[in-house]
Amino acid sequence: QVQLVESGGGLVQAGGSLRLSCAASRRTFLTETMGWFRQAPGKEREFVAAIRWTIEGTRYADSVKGRFTISRDSAKSTVYLQMNSLKPEDTGVYYCAAGRGLGTDRTSYTYWGQGTQVTVSS
Repeated sequence: QVQLVESGGGLVQAGGSLRLSCAASRRTFLTETMGWFRQAPGKEREFVAAIRWTIEGTRYADSVKGRFTISRDSAKSTVYLQMNSLKPEDTGVYYCAAGRGLGTDRTSYTYWGQGTQVTVSS
């Protein structure tokens, strides 16, 4: 079993920045990819970004490219999501997930965190 704990959410004005963190209790061959998803009220959970622990390469949703940056600290088993130029449409609960394959689909991820709220005011 792998536990994921997110932190760093909050309330920010449009144009502001936030950094989310996700600490993993351990890493296994089943969790070589870490991803961020988000879910706005009344909407489906959607992919935001993904990164692998040991292989270079990242993946982003088109809606966040150029504004969000995913990174990792392998020594701390922690993944970060730096969010800049935030927009009201970025509002939602952000979930950290662990899986394989740098996928954008929820089915690529086996473990999920509890989520952290991000609210962007206009």
